[in-house]
Amino acid sequence: MGGNGAMRTSTAKAAYRLASLLAALGSFTLASTAAASGTFADDARSHQWYLDRMQADSMWKVSQGQGVTVAVIDGEIDGSRPELRGQLLPSADLNKGKAPAGSDDSHGTEMAALIAGTGADGGIQGLAPRAKILPLKYYFGGEVISKYIRYAVDHGARIINMSFGSILKGESPDMRSAVNYANSKGVLMFAATGNDGDKANLLTAPASMYGVVAVGAVDKNLTVTKWSTHGPQVALAAPGDDIPMHCPNSTGLCSSWGTSQATAIASASAALVWSAHPDWTGDQVLRALIETAGKPQDGKVPSEYLGYGIVRPRMVLLDHEGDPGPANVFPLPNPAGSNSSASAAPKPGTAAHGEKEQTAAGDHGGSGMMPWALGGLGAIVAAGAIAGFFIRRRTAQTT
Repeated sequence: MGGNGAMRTSTAKAAYRLASLLAALGSFTLASTAAASGTFADDARSHQWYLDRMQADSMWKVSQGQGVTVAVIDGEIDGSRPELRGQLLPSADLNKGKAPAGSDDSHGTEMAALIAGTGADGGIQGLAPRAKILPLKYYFGGEVISKYIRYAVDHGARIINMSFGSILKGESPDMRSAVNYANSKGVLMFAATGNDGDKANLLTAPASMYGVVAVGAVDKNLTVTKWSTHGPQVALAAPGDDIPMHCPNSTGLCSSWGTSQATAIASASAALVWSAHPDWTGDQVLRALIETAGKPQDGKVPSEYLGYGIVRPRMVLLDHEGDPGPANVFPLPNPAGSNSSASAAPKPGTAAHGEKEQTAAGDHGGSGMMPWALGGLGAIVAAGAIAGFFIRRRTAQTT
């Protein structure tokens, strides 16, 4: 997997510089995924290294995510993809019939497949292949995203996957209200931290919001990637490097990297645990994942790179570890001044499990491309929105 670095046209470079400037001003949304130029023609499963590392085949004998609905707030999801046939639930169009610009990209489809793909016809094998996906097409603006969160909660989703992030100077009141609502109903929310950890390392929402589980990315060596955005917001980490996906605008499969992928895998991990323990609350599922996560070698948690560690659902499903604890106490600390209805819990234990943390990882497998832009959460100026989507489309065309 992997290959030569992706080519960037001079026009794309100019757009990237413009978008970077706008991002610094907090005016457009950052994405949390990137695609690499290396392609391969065989089935995806043989390249999904993390499924083997996570002992997926053994876990599937205990749980495959059955009975759990995962809402995916993202671009339009293609339910005709072989691995997603029969995996999508019907949902409303809260965009009032208006398709957002760029909503036909494959990002949402890839996230859904990583969570619940069946692997049919050599496609992506999801970590929770019997979970169901509630597809919610994103749209610019915190108000619409918050409506989707509420819709997901009211329509049976136990988990909400948000593989995107927006640079915000403060929390959107609509988003804070929606996150509080989901917390009050016991719904787990996972969000990508971002992919500029080796550059600006910008804090983005919803990953920065109390009540949301922020996910960073690790590579094949279970080492934090150099580009995974880090900081006190990181709660957990998951595989996010050298992940197969369908190539944009072409046939075959590509290698990809990003905290988007890590977030989808974390969401699927929660689905596996919740399916095996349907009587647990979301707080208990999250606490079990935190307690059994692979900790930094020095045992210091939380880490600004791995949070409380790398998700290991097998420890809950196969080794029966992880005390679920109290049913209605959110297991992540509440930052001072956070306006949240959820209560904070003491920090989990810090027993080391042997996974090594490094603050400067080696080159990631597969050459990454510029970030794709996704729907925003806050006020987004038109120029920033246009630049963001232009980058995504140019990226796909030069792969």
